[in-house]
Amino acid sequence: MYYPLVRKALFKLDPEHAHELTFRQLSRLSGSPFEFLIRQSVPTKPVSCMGLSFKNPLGLAAGLDKNGECIDAFGAMGFGFVEVGTVTPRAQAGNDKPRLFRVVEAEGLINRMGFNNLGVDNLVNNVKRSHFGGILGINIGKNKDTPVENGKDDYLTCMEKVYPYAGYIAVNISSPNTPGLRSLQYGEALDDLLAAIKNKQLELQQRHQKYVPVAVKIAPDLSEEELIQIADSLVRHNMDGVIATNTTLDRKLIQGLNYCEQAGGLSGRPVQFRSTEIIRMLSNELKGQMPIIGVGGIDSLTSAREKMAAGASLIQIYSGFIYHGPRLIKDIVTHI
Repeated sequence: MYYPLVRKALFKLDPEHAHELTFRQLSRLSGSPFEFLIRQSVPTKPVSCMGLSFKNPLGLAAGLDKNGECIDAFGAMGFGFVEVGTVTPRAQAGNDKPRLFRVVEAEGLINRMGFNNLGVDNLVNNVKRSHFGGILGINIGKNKDTPVENGKDDYLTCMEKVYPYAGYIAVNISSPNTPGLRSLQYGEALDDLLAAIKNKQLELQQRHQKYVPVAVKIAPDLSEEELIQIADSLVRHNMDGVIATNTTLDRKLIQGLNYCEQAGGLSGRPVQFRSTEIIRMLSNELKGQMPIIGVGGIDSLTSAREKMAAGASLIQIYSGFIYHGPRLIKDIVTHI
């Protein structure tokens, strides 16, 4: 209803400034008498996935609420689950500004944020204060100044701290904005990381007497051979799910548009087809051994259904939400 007017105003601002302003307002509205401005009623469409019961299959993708500041506000909008982060052991400023760009003609976003966040302890404190009734995913990564060969230590540190508060944990090894991070998707580096994560998960299960599923988030810029190898590793190490996909480095679909030459990961409509193809290939390879959370360019009911038809059990939105607002949540959940 009113979102087109809000978007028009926000899109006149620098994207990162618009983001910060929006989060300040959402924090004020959440839990206040004015929460009705963001709250909407959506049908319950239960989905069982990774041993968890989701109120509906639509979630907020990681990256929007990095520090878990507006969990309740997003819950009020009707998301069945919210994924916060990516969070790192220590706070870090991220890459130099400007680092976020709108490719409006293609309904895309380019970001090279670089895991800017206030650190895992801050996120945990925010999670403790939230009252969200859905499933909360916590997305974890490594600090930029941690050598890649020591990266698993950062993931294990984050796991230790978020485990008691997470519905599931997402392991981000696919952001293009932390140097060397994507190398963790391949071969011995991936096997070493997954083995350490599984051992830590089982250790924490014993300590906390509850099992928190772990999903791994992968890139869209993978060959079929690489995808097959990753799927094999995920199954061998008994991961609980895979999130497909992160942002892309491919610029073919936005050539000639504003900001097309900016470095960073491209999200939104331009990655829609590729992420769906990755999901389809993963689904064929996994053969039901592991659920897929589909994300990448979902901006309508049709594109949401395409992800599900390709093999996704759950779906997430981010850029589509920026361009279309809370109404997109209601449209998808109502008719999916």
